[in-house]
Amino acid sequence: MFSHIFVGVSDFDRALAFYNPLMSTLGIKARFCERERPWAGWQSSPAPRPLFLIGTPHDQQPHERGNGQMVAFLAESREVVDEAYAVALANGGTSEGAPGLRPEYHEHYYGAYFRDPDRNK
Repeated sequence: MFSHIFVGVSDFDRALAFYNPLMSTLGIKARFCERERPWAGWQSSPAPRPLFLIGTPHDQQPHERGNGQMVAFLAESREVVDEAYAVALANGGTSEGAPGLRPEYHEHYYGAYFRDPDRNK
């Protein structure tokens, strides 16, 4: 359904230091990193799409986070959710909800919520 999701950032190096270990924890492989542009992308597997991308906004204006927007990554297990949450917080993220069951979505939904250093959820 999706080709890619692009998340704007204000400090590319800080964002890369946040997303590289997070994506590694989730088993999502880096596809490219172009510091001169700057932008980076990670690729779903086994298909080449969708991509998750970070970078400075194309219009060269400051990044502004949206309210009510969220990107959710699929984890293989509850343990991976726990680990991804810990990695996010250890790399400059802030908590929006510790790992746990979310029965309001469905009885077995287990997730965690956090924001990156730019406050993207």
